[in-house]
Amino acid sequence: MATGGKDRGTRESRERARVYQARQQFHDDQARRRRRDNVIAGIAGGVLILGILGAQAAYFMVGPGAPEPAPASTPTPTSTPSPTPTPTVETTPTPAPSS
Repeated sequence: MATGGKDRGTRESRERARVYQARQQFHDDQARRRRRDNVIAGIAGGVLILGILGAQAAYFMVGPGAPEPAPASTPTPTSTPSPTPTPTVETTPTPAPSS
């Protein structure tokens, strides 16, 4: 009958080891799932941001947000301005001395 107590101790230790190992496996699986979920969320977020930027660019370049094309106003030459006359220096004749 002495072996009955020993069996119970080993059975309990095996059960504790099994529960501990199951807890470790559960923790590892949770960490792996969290990492996978974070990668998927990061990729989906990046795709979403790129889609939003692309839609906004298309809206403002091609869609109703695009500015109306206005005709370019180029000044047309009406007439060439005549050059302003340069002032001429008039020389007055110096009087000759009368003798």
